[in-house]
Amino acid sequence: MGLIEVLIALLVLSIGLLGVAALLATSLSTNNSAMSRSMAVVSSYSILDAMRADSTNAKAGQYNTTVKADACPTGQGTLAATQLATWCSQLGTYFGQTANTQGIVNCTSLGICQVQVVFDDSRAGTGGANNQTVTTQAQL
Repeated sequence: MGLIEVLIALLVLSIGLLGVAALLATSLSTNNSAMSRSMAVVSSYSILDAMRADSTNAKAGQYNTTVKADACPTGQGTLAATQLATWCSQLGTYFGQTANTQGIVNCTSLGICQVQVVFDDSRAGTGGANNQTVTTQAQL
């Protein structure tokens, strides 16, 4: 085997290894995106469970608000305010304390609630929208 054949084999091997490295990097970023979506669902059910425990006030609209993780409410006064402040800080922990991280709650008097979690998914590298929204609808 001559030197040219060895160099060509080395070139083919290095291109293959670069492909494997790119595949691993893509796999890590999409796995991180999937974890973020899972945490958004967990967060949605967290506030829904809190509202089920306080369904009278939830049906009265005390949970209907938008919280941003960079400016969480203080949580003083009512149980609803405390639950929303705790939920907001959890969103900040999971997704970062930025203005893009939001939690939106909207309940009707019949107890049908829609919870939206908005978070920055720019590290996913999918070329789509950076802000992702996970919407959960449930009845208390």
